[in-house]
Amino acid sequence: MTAAILPKITYTSTNVDLDQFHTLFDEALVRVRGASGKEYPMYIDGKAVTTTAEQVVDTSPIDTSLVLGSFHTARPEQIDLAVKAARAAAKGWAARSAEERIAPLRRAAELIRERKFELAAIMSVEVGKSRLEAMGDAEESADLIDYYCQQLLDAHGFVREMAKMTPIEHNVDVLRPFGVFACIAPFNFPLALSAGMSSAALVAGNTIVYKPAEETPWTGLKLYEIYRDAGIPAGAFNLIQGHGHLIGDAIWRHPGVDGVVFTGSKEVGMRIFAEFSAKWARPCLLELGGKNAAIVMESADIDMAAEGVMKSAFGLQNQKCSATSRVYVHKSVAKAFTDALIAKSEKLVIGDPSVRDVYFGPVINEQSVIRYERAVAQAKTEGKVIMGGTRLTRGAQAKGHYVSPAIATLPLESTLFRTELFAPLLVIGEVDSFEQAITESNRTEYGLTAGIYSGSDAEVARFFDEIEAGVCYANKRTGATTGAWPGAQAFTGWKGSGSSGKGGCGPYYVMQFMREQSRTTIHTSV
Repeated sequence: MTAAILPKITYTSTNVDLDQFHTLFDEALVRVRGASGKEYPMYIDGKAVTTTAEQVVDTSPIDTSLVLGSFHTARPEQIDLAVKAARAAAKGWAARSAEERIAPLRRAAELIRERKFELAAIMSVEVGKSRLEAMGDAEESADLIDYYCQQLLDAHGFVREMAKMTPIEHNVDVLRPFGVFACIAPFNFPLALSAGMSSAALVAGNTIVYKPAEETPWTGLKLYEIYRDAGIPAGAFNLIQGHGHLIGDAIWRHPGVDGVVFTGSKEVGMRIFAEFSAKWARPCLLELGGKNAAIVMESADIDMAAEGVMKSAFGLQNQKCSATSRVYVHKSVAKAFTDALIAKSEKLVIGDPSVRDVYFGPVINEQSVIRYERAVAQAKTEGKVIMGGTRLTRGAQAKGHYVSPAIATLPLESTLFRTELFAPLLVIGEVDSFEQAITESNRTEYGLTAGIYSGSDAEVARFFDEIEAGVCYANKRTGATTGAWPGAQAFTGWKGSGSSGKGGCGPYYVMQFMREQSRTTIHTSV
Protein backbone atom coordinates (compact mmCIF):
# COMPACT_ATOMS: atom_id res chain seq x y z
CA MET A 1 0.00 0.00 0.00
CA THR A 2 1.20 3.52 -0.79
CA ALA A 3 -0.01 6.96 0.15
CA ALA A 4 -0.32 7.90 -3.52
CA ILE A 5 -3.43 5.83 -4.18
CA LEU A 6 -5.42 7.28 -1.30
CA PRO A 7 -7.96 10.04 -1.93
CA LYS A 8 -7.10 13.46 -0.58
CA ILE A 9 -8.22 14.07 2.99
CA THR A 10 -9.54 17.58 3.68
CA TYR A 11 -11.08 19.03 6.81
CA THR A 12 -14.52 18.30 5.40
CA SER A 13 -13.88 14.90 3.78
CA THR A 14 -16.97 12.73 3.60
CA ASN A 15 -17.87 9.34 2.11
CA VAL A 16 -14.25 8.21 1.89
CA ASP A 17 -13.17 4.63 2.51
CA LEU A 18 -10.74 5.17 5.36
CA ASP A 19 -9.59 1.64 6.17
CA GLN A 20 -6.36 1.97 4.22
CA PHE A 21 -5.84 5.46 5.60
CA HIS A 22 -6.03 4.20 9.18
CA THR A 23 -3.68 1.30 8.46
CA LEU A 24 -1.03 3.67 7.11
CA PHE A 25 -1.62 6.15 9.91
CA ASP A 26 -1.17 3.42 12.52
CA GLU A 27 2.16 2.46 10.96
CA ALA A 28 3.33 6.08 10.92
CA LEU A 29 2.23 6.60 14.52
CA VAL A 30 4.39 3.70 15.66
CA ARG A 31 7.39 5.22 13.90
CA VAL A 32 6.74 8.68 15.32
CA ARG A 33 6.32 7.48 18.88
CA GLY A 34 9.48 5.42 18.50
CA ALA A 35 11.40 8.53 17.45
CA SER A 36 10.26 10.61 20.42
CA GLY A 37 12.64 12.05 22.99
CA LYS A 38 15.56 13.12 20.80
CA GLU A 39 17.48 16.39 20.94
CA TYR A 40 17.39 18.72 17.94
CA PRO A 41 19.36 21.79 16.82
CA MET A 42 18.20 24.91 15.00
CA TYR A 43 19.30 25.46 11.41
CA ILE A 44 20.89 28.69 10.22
CA ASP A 45 22.39 29.09 6.75
CA GLY A 46 21.99 25.35 6.27
CA LYS A 47 24.06 24.48 9.36
CA ALA A 48 22.96 22.83 12.60
CA VAL A 49 23.23 25.23 15.53
CA THR A 50 23.13 24.42 19.23
CA THR A 51 23.22 26.77 22.22
CA THR A 52 23.43 26.63 25.98
CA ALA A 53 20.08 28.41 26.36
CA GLU A 54 17.18 26.66 28.02
CA GLN A 55 15.70 24.19 25.54
CA VAL A 56 12.09 23.90 24.49
CA VAL A 57 10.93 20.57 25.89
CA ASP A 58 8.13 19.43 23.61
CA THR A 59 5.48 17.39 25.44
CA SER A 60 2.21 16.02 24.14
CA PRO A 61 -1.08 17.54 25.36
CA ILE A 62 -2.48 14.02 25.10
CA ASP A 63 -0.07 12.80 27.79
CA THR A 64 2.29 15.37 29.24
CA SER A 65 4.67 12.65 30.40
CA LEU A 66 5.45 11.92 26.74
CA VAL A 67 8.46 14.02 25.72
CA LEU A 68 8.46 14.34 21.96
CA GLY A 69 11.82 16.06 21.80
CA SER A 70 14.11 18.76 23.19
CA PHE A 71 14.90 21.70 20.90
CA HIS A 72 17.79 24.12 21.15
CA THR A 73 16.64 27.72 21.42
CA ALA A 74 18.09 30.95 20.14
CA ARG A 75 19.99 33.67 21.87
CA PRO A 76 20.32 37.15 20.33
CA GLU A 77 23.48 36.12 18.51
CA GLN A 78 21.68 33.26 16.72
CA ILE A 79 18.87 35.57 15.65
CA ASP A 80 21.46 37.97 14.28
CA LEU A 81 23.17 35.14 12.39
CA ALA A 82 19.85 33.97 10.95
CA VAL A 83 18.86 37.41 9.71
CA LYS A 84 22.32 37.97 8.22
CA ALA A 85 22.17 34.58 6.51
CA ALA A 86 18.77 35.44 5.06
CA ARG A 87 20.07 38.81 3.83
CA ALA A 88 23.09 37.19 2.25
CA ALA A 89 20.89 34.71 0.40
CA ALA A 90 18.25 37.25 -0.61
CA LYS A 91 19.94 38.71 -3.69
CA GLY A 92 20.66 35.36 -5.32
CA TRP A 93 17.24 33.92 -4.52
CA ALA A 94 15.43 37.01 -5.84
CA ALA A 95 17.54 36.96 -8.99
CA ARG A 96 16.23 33.53 -9.94
CA SER A 97 13.53 33.41 -12.57
CA ALA A 98 9.99 32.56 -11.51
CA GLU A 99 10.46 29.02 -12.86
CA GLU A 100 13.72 28.59 -10.93
CA ARG A 101 12.05 29.55 -7.65
CA ILE A 102 9.00 27.45 -8.35
CA ALA A 103 10.90 24.22 -9.08
CA PRO A 104 12.16 23.51 -5.51
CA LEU A 105 8.88 24.67 -4.02
CA ARG A 106 6.94 22.26 -6.21
CA ARG A 107 9.32 19.57 -5.02
CA ALA A 108 8.58 20.59 -1.42
CA ALA A 109 4.88 20.04 -2.05
CA GLU A 110 5.67 16.59 -3.46
CA LEU A 111 7.76 15.75 -0.39
CA ILE A 112 4.92 16.75 1.92
CA ARG A 113 2.62 14.37 0.09
CA GLU A 114 5.23 11.60 0.26
CA ARG A 115 5.73 12.18 4.01
CA LYS A 116 2.18 13.11 4.90
CA PHE A 117 1.51 10.18 7.23
CA GLU A 118 4.58 10.91 9.32
CA LEU A 119 3.71 14.61 9.36
CA ALA A 120 0.10 13.94 10.32
CA ALA A 121 1.10 11.53 13.08
CA ILE A 122 3.50 14.11 14.53
CA MET A 123 0.84 16.82 14.48
CA SER A 124 -1.69 14.50 16.09
CA VAL A 125 0.51 13.83 19.13
CA GLU A 126 2.11 17.29 19.23
CA VAL A 127 -1.08 19.37 18.96
CA GLY A 128 -3.84 16.95 19.91
CA LYS A 129 -5.39 16.80 16.43
CA SER A 130 -7.68 14.03 15.33
CA ARG A 131 -6.38 11.88 12.51
CA LEU A 132 -8.48 13.56 9.84
CA GLU A 133 -7.65 17.05 11.12
CA ALA A 134 -3.95 16.21 11.11
CA MET A 135 -4.02 14.76 7.60
CA GLY A 136 -6.03 17.73 6.38
CA ASP A 137 -3.28 19.97 7.74
CA ALA A 138 -0.63 18.07 5.79
CA GLU A 139 -2.64 17.94 2.56
CA GLU A 140 -3.48 21.63 2.76
CA SER A 141 0.21 22.46 3.18
CA ALA A 142 1.10 20.83 -0.13
CA ASP A 143 -1.87 22.40 -1.91
CA LEU A 144 -0.98 25.85 -0.58
CA ILE A 145 2.55 25.64 -1.96
CA ASP A 146 1.32 24.50 -5.37
CA TYR A 147 -1.38 27.18 -5.41
CA TYR A 148 1.06 29.98 -4.65
CA CYS A 149 3.51 28.72 -7.28
CA GLN A 150 0.69 28.79 -9.79
CA GLN A 151 -0.12 32.40 -8.87
CA LEU A 152 3.39 33.40 -9.90
CA LEU A 153 3.09 31.53 -13.18
CA ASP A 154 -0.36 32.88 -13.98
CA ALA A 155 0.90 36.43 -13.41
CA HIS A 156 3.94 35.82 -15.64
CA GLY A 157 6.24 36.51 -12.72
CA PHE A 158 4.34 39.75 -12.00
CA VAL A 159 5.98 41.46 -14.96
CA ARG A 160 3.65 43.55 -17.13
CA GLU A 161 4.15 45.66 -20.24
CA MET A 162 2.69 49.15 -19.83
CA ALA A 163 1.54 51.88 -22.20
CA LYS A 164 3.95 54.24 -23.97
CA MET A 165 3.69 58.01 -23.55
CA THR A 166 6.26 58.57 -26.33
CA PRO A 167 7.48 56.37 -29.20
CA ILE A 168 11.00 56.10 -27.78
CA GLU A 169 10.15 54.73 -24.35
CA HIS A 170 9.62 51.20 -23.06
CA ASN A 171 7.61 50.88 -19.84
CA VAL A 172 7.43 47.79 -17.67
CA ASP A 173 5.72 47.30 -14.32
CA VAL A 174 7.19 44.65 -12.02
CA LEU A 175 6.58 43.35 -8.53
CA ARG A 176 9.81 42.74 -6.62
CA PRO A 177 10.43 41.03 -3.26
CA PHE A 178 10.97 43.12 -0.14
CA GLY A 179 13.91 41.08 1.11
CA VAL A 180 13.86 39.24 4.44
CA PHE A 181 10.61 38.18 6.11
CA ALA A 182 10.11 37.08 9.69
CA CYS A 183 7.62 34.21 9.60
CA ILE A 184 6.02 33.52 12.99
CA ALA A 185 3.57 30.63 13.14
CA PRO A 186 0.89 29.40 15.59
CA PHE A 187 0.39 25.96 17.11
CA ASN A 188 -3.03 25.05 15.76
CA PHE A 189 -2.15 24.52 12.09
CA PRO A 190 1.57 24.10 12.54
CA LEU A 191 2.32 22.84 9.04
CA ALA A 192 -0.36 24.41 6.85
CA LEU A 193 0.03 27.93 8.18
CA SER A 194 3.82 27.68 8.32
CA ALA A 195 4.07 26.27 4.80
CA GLY A 196 1.50 28.70 3.45
CA MET A 197 3.08 31.84 4.86
CA SER A 198 6.66 30.82 4.08
CA SER A 199 6.06 29.46 0.59
CA ALA A 200 4.23 32.60 -0.50
CA ALA A 201 7.14 34.71 0.74
CA LEU A 202 9.69 32.41 -0.89
CA VAL A 203 8.01 32.13 -4.27
CA ALA A 204 7.80 35.92 -4.33
CA GLY A 205 11.60 36.00 -3.98
CA ASN A 206 12.02 36.77 -0.29
CA THR A 207 14.10 34.83 2.21
CA ILE A 208 12.88 33.71 5.62
CA VAL A 209 13.69 33.61 9.31
CA TYR A 210 11.08 31.18 10.62
CA LYS A 211 9.94 30.54 14.17
CA PRO A 212 7.34 27.84 14.80
CA ALA A 213 5.18 27.97 17.92
CA GLU A 214 6.94 26.75 21.03
CA GLU A 215 4.24 24.05 21.31
CA THR A 216 5.08 22.66 17.85
CA PRO A 217 8.85 22.71 17.35
CA TRP A 218 8.92 19.19 15.89
CA THR A 219 6.53 20.05 13.07
CA GLY A 220 8.55 23.21 12.43
CA LEU A 221 11.72 21.16 12.13
CA LYS A 222 10.02 18.84 9.64
CA LEU A 223 9.10 21.81 7.44
CA TYR A 224 12.74 22.93 7.46
CA GLU A 225 13.81 19.43 6.41
CA ILE A 226 11.28 19.43 3.57
CA TYR A 227 12.54 22.73 2.19
CA ARG A 228 16.16 21.64 2.56
CA ASP A 229 15.56 18.32 0.83
CA ALA A 230 13.58 20.04 -1.90
CA GLY A 231 16.56 22.23 -2.80
CA ILE A 232 15.75 25.58 -1.21
CA PRO A 233 19.26 27.08 -0.89
CA ALA A 234 21.07 27.50 2.43
CA GLY A 235 20.18 30.80 4.06
CA ALA A 236 16.89 31.23 2.21
CA PHE A 237 14.96 29.49 4.99
CA ASN A 238 16.37 29.57 8.53
CA LEU A 239 14.81 27.75 11.50
CA ILE A 240 14.84 29.48 14.89
CA GLN A 241 13.28 27.85 17.95
CA GLY A 242 12.35 29.57 21.19
CA HIS A 243 9.86 30.41 23.88
CA GLY A 244 6.85 32.44 22.78
CA HIS A 245 6.89 36.09 21.86
CA LEU A 246 10.28 36.69 23.50
CA ILE A 247 12.07 35.08 20.57
CA GLY A 248 9.48 36.13 18.04
CA ASP A 249 9.80 39.78 19.07
CA ALA A 250 13.57 39.62 18.82
CA ILE A 251 13.29 38.37 15.24
CA TRP A 252 10.92 40.97 13.83
CA ARG A 253 12.61 43.77 15.74
CA HIS A 254 15.95 42.98 14.09
CA PRO A 255 16.85 45.89 11.79
CA GLY A 256 17.67 43.48 8.97
CA VAL A 257 14.06 42.26 8.69
CA ASP A 258 12.01 43.87 5.90
CA GLY A 259 8.60 42.30 6.51
CA VAL A 260 6.57 40.21 8.95
CA VAL A 261 4.01 37.50 8.31
CA PHE A 262 2.31 36.38 11.51
CA THR A 263 -0.65 34.26 12.58
CA GLY A 264 -1.70 34.45 16.21
CA SER A 265 -3.55 36.52 18.76
CA LYS A 266 -4.92 40.00 18.07
CA GLU A 267 -3.07 41.35 21.09
CA VAL A 268 0.36 40.24 19.85
CA GLY A 269 -0.38 40.96 16.21
CA MET A 270 -1.49 44.52 16.80
CA ARG A 271 1.59 45.18 18.92
CA ILE A 272 3.76 43.98 16.03
CA PHE A 273 1.75 46.11 13.60
CA ALA A 274 2.12 49.25 15.74
CA GLU A 275 5.84 48.89 16.42
CA PHE A 276 7.15 47.41 13.18
CA SER A 277 6.60 50.55 11.11
CA ALA A 278 7.95 53.14 13.52
CA LYS A 279 10.56 54.28 10.97
CA TRP A 280 8.51 53.82 7.78
CA ALA A 281 5.60 51.65 6.69
CA ARG A 282 6.70 48.08 6.17
CA PRO A 283 4.70 45.00 5.14
CA CYS A 284 3.02 43.35 8.10
CA LEU A 285 0.69 40.53 7.08
CA LEU A 286 -1.42 39.40 10.01
CA GLU A 287 -4.15 36.82 10.61
CA LEU A 288 -5.42 37.44 14.12
CA GLY A 289 -8.20 35.11 15.10
CA GLY A 290 -11.92 35.49 15.38
CA LYS A 291 -15.14 35.24 17.32
CA ASN A 292 -17.13 33.56 14.63
CA ALA A 293 -20.90 33.56 14.53
CA ALA A 294 -23.40 31.16 13.03
CA ILE A 295 -26.96 32.33 12.40
CA VAL A 296 -29.86 29.86 12.44
CA MET A 297 -33.09 31.25 11.02
CA GLU A 298 -36.59 29.87 11.34
CA SER A 299 -36.49 28.45 7.78
CA ALA A 300 -33.25 26.55 8.42
CA ASP A 301 -32.75 22.82 8.02
CA ILE A 302 -32.29 22.20 11.74
CA ASP A 303 -30.42 18.91 11.40
CA MET A 304 -27.99 20.48 8.93
CA ALA A 305 -27.47 23.50 11.17
CA ALA A 306 -26.87 21.42 14.28
CA GLU A 307 -24.35 19.21 12.52
CA GLY A 308 -22.52 22.13 10.91
CA VAL A 309 -22.31 24.08 14.16
CA MET A 310 -21.18 21.03 16.13
CA LYS A 311 -18.38 20.24 13.70
CA SER A 312 -17.12 23.81 13.57
CA ALA A 313 -17.43 24.38 17.30
CA PHE A 314 -15.71 21.23 18.49
CA GLY A 315 -13.27 20.31 15.73
CA LEU A 316 -9.74 20.69 17.15
CA GLN A 317 -11.40 21.58 20.46
CA ASN A 318 -12.44 25.02 19.10
CA GLN A 319 -8.76 25.97 18.78
CA LYS A 320 -9.22 27.32 15.27
CA CYS A 321 -9.32 30.98 14.32
CA SER A 322 -12.35 30.01 12.22
CA ALA A 323 -14.20 27.91 14.82
CA THR A 324 -17.84 28.65 15.55
CA SER A 325 -17.92 30.10 19.05
CA ARG A 326 -21.36 31.74 19.12
CA VAL A 327 -24.76 31.05 17.61
CA TYR A 328 -27.68 33.41 17.11
CA VAL A 329 -30.80 31.30 16.67
CA HIS A 330 -34.31 32.52 15.91
CA LYS A 331 -36.45 32.06 19.00
CA SER A 332 -39.05 30.04 17.07
CA VAL A 333 -36.56 27.23 16.42
CA ALA A 334 -34.24 27.71 19.40
CA LYS A 335 -35.39 24.64 21.32
CA ALA A 336 -35.39 22.36 18.29
CA PHE A 337 -31.90 23.53 17.27
CA THR A 338 -30.46 23.31 20.78
CA ASP A 339 -31.88 19.82 21.34
CA ALA A 340 -30.44 18.62 18.02
CA LEU A 341 -27.07 20.23 18.74
CA ILE A 342 -26.80 18.60 22.17
CA ALA A 343 -27.84 15.21 20.78
CA LYS A 344 -25.09 15.36 18.17
CA SER A 345 -22.46 16.78 20.51
CA GLU A 346 -23.06 14.14 23.16
CA LYS A 347 -22.07 11.48 20.63
CA LEU A 348 -18.57 12.91 20.17
CA VAL A 349 -15.84 10.44 21.05
CA ILE A 350 -13.46 12.12 23.50
CA GLY A 351 -9.95 10.89 24.18
CA ASP A 352 -6.54 10.42 22.57
CA PRO A 353 -7.11 11.90 19.11
CA SER A 354 -4.34 9.83 17.56
CA VAL A 355 -6.66 6.85 18.04
CA ARG A 356 -9.04 5.94 15.24
CA ASP A 357 -12.54 7.45 15.47
CA VAL A 358 -11.69 9.86 18.31
CA TYR A 359 -12.96 13.31 17.30
CA PHE A 360 -12.35 15.47 20.37
CA GLY A 361 -8.92 15.57 22.01
CA PRO A 362 -7.16 17.75 24.59
CA VAL A 363 -6.62 21.50 24.50
CA ILE A 364 -3.04 22.56 23.92
CA ASN A 365 -1.85 23.43 27.43
CA GLU A 366 -2.74 24.15 31.04
CA GLN A 367 -3.34 27.84 30.33
CA SER A 368 -6.07 26.82 27.91
CA VAL A 369 -7.71 24.67 30.58
CA ILE A 370 -7.70 27.59 33.01
CA ARG A 371 -9.17 29.96 30.40
CA TYR A 372 -11.90 27.40 29.67
CA GLU A 373 -12.74 26.96 33.35
CA ARG A 374 -13.01 30.72 33.89
CA ALA A 375 -15.30 31.10 30.91
CA VAL A 376 -17.52 28.24 32.09
CA ALA A 377 -17.75 29.82 35.55
CA GLN A 378 -18.84 33.11 33.95
CA ALA A 379 -21.40 31.31 31.81
CA LYS A 380 -22.88 29.64 34.88
CA THR A 381 -23.20 33.01 36.58
CA GLU A 382 -24.77 34.82 33.63
CA GLY A 383 -26.83 32.05 32.04
CA LYS A 384 -27.00 28.29 31.90
CA VAL A 385 -24.43 25.68 30.89
CA ILE A 386 -26.57 23.04 29.18
CA MET A 387 -23.79 20.59 28.29
CA GLY A 388 -20.27 19.88 29.50
CA GLY A 389 -18.19 22.44 31.31
CA THR A 390 -15.84 20.22 33.29
CA ARG A 391 -12.22 19.19 33.26
CA LEU A 392 -11.80 15.49 32.44
CA THR A 393 -9.47 13.63 34.77
CA ARG A 394 -10.57 9.98 34.66
CA GLY A 395 -8.12 7.32 33.61
CA ALA A 396 -5.66 8.24 30.88
CA GLN A 397 -7.24 11.68 30.50
CA ALA A 398 -5.70 12.70 33.82
CA LYS A 399 -2.31 12.77 32.06
CA GLY A 400 -3.38 15.38 29.49
CA HIS A 401 -5.21 18.68 29.09
CA TYR A 402 -8.73 17.35 28.65
CA VAL A 403 -12.00 19.25 29.08
CA SER A 404 -15.52 18.43 27.96
CA PRO A 405 -17.15 20.21 25.02
CA ALA A 406 -19.41 22.83 26.57
CA ILE A 407 -22.56 24.63 25.40
CA ALA A 408 -24.20 27.53 27.23
CA THR A 409 -27.29 29.67 26.66
CA LEU A 410 -26.70 33.28 27.60
CA PRO A 411 -28.23 36.74 27.43
CA LEU A 412 -26.96 38.69 24.45
CA GLU A 413 -25.23 41.21 26.70
CA SER A 414 -22.71 38.62 27.94
CA THR A 415 -19.12 39.40 27.03
CA LEU A 416 -18.71 35.72 26.16
CA PHE A 417 -20.36 36.59 22.82
CA ARG A 418 -17.49 38.95 22.03
CA THR A 419 -14.34 37.67 23.79
CA GLU A 420 -12.17 35.20 21.91
CA LEU A 421 -11.54 32.12 24.08
CA PHE A 422 -9.83 29.56 21.81
CA ALA A 423 -11.46 26.94 24.01
CA PRO A 424 -14.42 24.58 23.48
CA LEU A 425 -17.27 26.67 24.92
CA LEU A 426 -20.07 27.45 22.47
CA VAL A 427 -22.54 30.17 23.48
CA ILE A 428 -26.09 30.46 22.15
CA GLY A 429 -28.37 33.48 22.14
CA GLU A 430 -31.94 33.84 20.89
CA VAL A 431 -32.92 36.55 18.41
CA ASP A 432 -36.26 37.84 17.14
CA SER A 433 -35.30 38.57 13.55
CA PHE A 434 -32.72 38.35 10.80
CA GLU A 435 -31.85 42.00 11.39
CA GLN A 436 -31.11 41.36 15.04
CA ALA A 437 -29.00 38.31 14.17
CA ILE A 438 -26.84 40.39 11.80
CA THR A 439 -26.54 43.23 14.30
CA GLU A 440 -25.43 40.89 17.08
CA SER A 441 -23.03 39.03 14.79
CA ASN A 442 -21.33 42.30 13.88
CA ARG A 443 -21.05 43.48 17.51
CA THR A 444 -17.48 42.25 17.88
CA GLU A 445 -14.06 43.57 17.00
CA TYR A 446 -13.34 40.42 14.99
CA GLY A 447 -14.40 39.64 11.43
CA LEU A 448 -12.91 36.37 10.25
CA THR A 449 -15.61 33.77 9.44
CA ALA A 450 -19.38 33.55 9.68
CA GLY A 451 -22.16 31.20 8.64
CA ILE A 452 -25.91 31.17 8.13
CA TYR A 453 -28.56 28.46 7.91
CA SER A 454 -31.66 29.64 6.09
CA GLY A 455 -34.07 28.41 3.46
CA SER A 456 -34.52 31.94 2.16
CA ASP A 457 -32.39 33.00 -0.80
CA ALA A 458 -33.08 36.63 0.09
CA GLU A 459 -31.77 36.15 3.62
CA VAL A 460 -28.64 34.41 2.36
CA ALA A 461 -27.98 37.24 -0.10
CA ARG A 462 -28.45 39.85 2.63
CA PHE A 463 -26.18 37.86 4.94
CA PHE A 464 -23.33 37.98 2.43
CA ASP A 465 -23.85 41.70 1.89
CA GLU A 466 -24.25 42.75 5.51
CA ILE A 467 -22.05 40.43 7.59
CA GLU A 468 -18.70 41.90 8.60
CA ALA A 469 -16.49 38.89 7.96
CA GLY A 470 -14.02 37.83 5.30
CA VAL A 471 -14.98 34.14 5.00
CA CYS A 472 -18.70 33.43 4.74
CA TYR A 473 -20.68 30.21 4.34
CA ALA A 474 -24.36 29.45 3.81
CA ASN A 475 -25.98 26.11 4.68
CA LYS A 476 -22.72 24.18 5.09
CA ARG A 477 -23.34 20.85 6.79
CA THR A 478 -19.66 19.96 7.08
CA GLY A 479 -18.82 23.05 9.11
CA ALA A 480 -20.75 26.25 9.81
CA THR A 481 -17.70 28.53 9.72
CA THR A 482 -14.74 26.26 8.99
CA GLY A 483 -13.17 24.33 6.14
CA ALA A 484 -11.50 26.86 3.81
CA TRP A 485 -9.21 25.29 1.21
CA PRO A 486 -6.56 26.72 -1.14
CA GLY A 487 -8.11 27.99 -4.34
CA ALA A 488 -11.65 27.36 -3.10
CA GLN A 489 -12.12 29.81 -0.23
CA ALA A 490 -9.78 32.71 0.50
CA PHE A 491 -9.10 32.93 4.24
CA THR A 492 -9.06 36.61 5.06
CA GLY A 493 -9.91 38.56 8.17
CA TRP A 494 -11.76 41.87 8.41
CA LYS A 495 -11.64 44.31 11.31
CA GLY A 496 -9.51 42.92 14.15
CA SER A 497 -9.00 39.59 12.40
CA GLY A 498 -6.43 40.71 9.86
CA SER A 499 -4.26 43.51 8.53
CA SER A 500 -4.58 43.47 4.76
CA GLY A 501 -8.06 42.31 3.74
CA LYS A 502 -6.47 39.76 1.40
CA GLY A 503 -5.92 36.32 2.83
CA GLY A 504 -4.17 33.03 2.46
CA CYS A 505 -5.79 30.37 0.24
CA GLY A 506 -6.88 33.21 -2.05
CA PRO A 507 -5.76 34.71 -5.38
CA TYR A 508 -4.23 37.95 -4.03
CA TYR A 509 -1.91 36.53 -1.38
CA VAL A 510 1.50 36.20 -3.06
CA MET A 511 1.55 39.76 -4.39
CA GLN A 512 1.42 41.08 -0.83
CA PHE A 513 4.98 39.84 -0.33
CA MET A 514 6.18 42.08 -3.17
CA ARG A 515 6.45 45.79 -3.91
CA GLU A 516 5.82 47.53 -7.20
CA GLN A 517 8.51 49.07 -9.36
CA SER A 518 7.95 51.02 -12.57
CA ARG A 519 10.76 50.73 -15.13
CA THR A 520 11.09 53.15 -18.03
CA THR A 521 13.83 52.84 -20.62
CA ILE A 522 14.34 55.53 -23.24
CA HIS A 523 15.68 54.14 -26.52
CA THR A 524 18.05 56.60 -28.17
CA SER A 525 19.51 56.24 -31.62
CA VAL A 526 23.22 55.49 -31.79
